[in-house]
This record gives sequence, C-alpha cells and structure tokens, in this order.
Amino acid sequence: QLRNAKHELKLSKRKDYYKIIGVSKNATDSEIKKAYRKKAMSCHPDRVQGDEAKKEAEVKFKEVGEAYAVLSDPQKKARFDRGEDLEDMQGGGGFGGMDPSDLFAQMFGGRGGMGGFGGGGGFPGGHSQVGRSE
Repeated sequence: QLRNAKHELKLSKRKDYYKIIGVSKNATDSEIKKAYRKKAMSCHPDRVQGDEAKKEAEVKFKEVGEAYAVLSDPQKKARFDRGEDLEDMQGGGGFGGMDPSDLFAQMFGGRGGMGGFGGGGGFPGGHSQVGRSE
C-alpha cells in the first residue's frame, strides 16, 4: 500500500508532456511534431530580449524538448502513458541523453546562425549562395 501511495505521489508531480506541447493524449505523430515545432519556435531563447526573459525561455524550451523527446519515441510514450518511470530509460537526463539544441537542429535542420539553432544556409560553414556573383 505504501508502494502504491509513493507511485501515485510521483505521478502527481510528473510533468504533463501533452499539456506542455499542447496536444491531446490521442494526438497523432504528425500532430505532436507540428505542435512541438510551433512551441519550440515560440519559446526559443534567441527570439526573446532581456536576460530574465531569455532564462525563462531557455527553461521552457528545454521543457518542450523534453516533452517531444518522450512523445516522439513510441517506447517512451507508451511507458509515459502507462505511468511508468521514465528515468530508467533516460539515465536521469530527461532527453535520453540528447541535448535539446540537437533535437531542435534535427527538427529544423542546420546548426548555424541563431546561436547554434537552425538556419545553416545549406552550404558548409553556413554560407549561402544568395547574392554571390562568381
């Protein structure tokens, strides 16, 4: 009984990844991906001004990335939906060992500009051919 109570307490303190991303529990993979992209862009630290706002955005951005890391992985999502502990699978990192900026880069491509997030230009070194005359 004590074990059950501890489990219920842990569940009550757990983050609601569906709510963080803004989708229902029966959302499709594409709906989850679309919602993640929208949230990640809206709370990206490079899109806000001021130190305090940037810190808040970083926390929110990491939280959104953590939610997507779980909901986009069928095994993690199933464990989350069953109320099982995810820390066993993730090594305590929250992202399965993945840096949120890497996750963002995978979703939006590139690793240049915007402080390492997105917009690489498509050429090595992040250079673009626009406006060049050679």
